[in-house]
Amino acid sequence: MNATLTRTGLGVAAVTLLLAGCSDVERALNQGGDTPCSEYVKQDQDTKRVTITKFVKQQTKDDHEPAGTTVDATMVSVGLLCGVQLNADTPIKNADVAGLFIKK
Repeated sequence: MNATLTRTGLGVAAVTLLLAGCSDVERALNQGGDTPCSEYVKQDQDTKRVTITKFVKQQTKDDHEPAGTTVDATMVSVGLLCGVQLNADTPIKNADVAGLFIKK
């Protein structure tokens, strides 16, 4: 009986750790600049921030957290550009003014 309780306790602890680490898992799996516009526009604000932060790090090739103002400005730009891209599959790193007029 004691071994069963120990295994149950370990199982609960493992599940708790997995749930607590979801944001870390999300960050690791997030595609950053390779996220298609169609997916980006559907993300909640927190996920968009993770996506843009990773995208900025990819662009600058810097592992340090970018300034909040940089992330905010990039979120606005990408949101506007992705909202009007003719090709919804355009990765956010390629969302630009030309995509407003021609299908990439």
